Amino acid sequence: MSHQDFQRDSAASSQHGSGKVQKTKETASGAFAKASGMARDAGEKAKQAASDTASNMTDQVKDMLDRQIGTGASMANHFASSVRLAADDLDTQSPMLAGLVRNFASKVEGYAEDMQDQTVDHLARTVSDFTRRQPALVFGVAALAGFFIFRTMKSAQGMTSPPIQPMQEDADQAYG
Repeated sequence: MSHQDFQRDSAASSQHGSGKVQKTKETASGAFAKASGMARDAGEKAKQAASDTASNMTDQVKDMLDRQIGTGASMANHFASSVRLAADDLDTQSPMLAGLVRNFASKVEGYAEDMQDQTVDHLARTVSDFTRRQPALVFGVAALAGFFIFRTMKSAQGMTSPPIQPMQEDADQAYG
């Protein structure tokens, strides 16, 4: 075999070998693209399933809260009835106080009737609107509630505040 024949055979072999490499690269690229597509589809399906599950759970929680609102309204009606009975008992001894108690019972009953057919979404919008209209009042009520919760927890734990005035022993030691 001559040198030229060897080079031709070598070039042909090289072209045939590079063709195999190219074909292998294309096959690998195609397999990678398929795997990527399948992974992307699986990811989308997982996201959709998670979204559907979250939506179902949210709907179930809202339904439960809507029922609780109805139950709370019913309890408020019972409370208003009890307050009216108390007002009837007070009528003979203190008609003025009985009138105030009846007025309170009417207000509770009115609020209970308003809440009876409400949903969580509607109540959240109502609270949000009220907060936008009366931010100072909402902040004040929140601060007051926080103060009472703090005092309640503090007294439940048995903590006491230090006295404002020094005790006699402390005063004697300071001037001692």
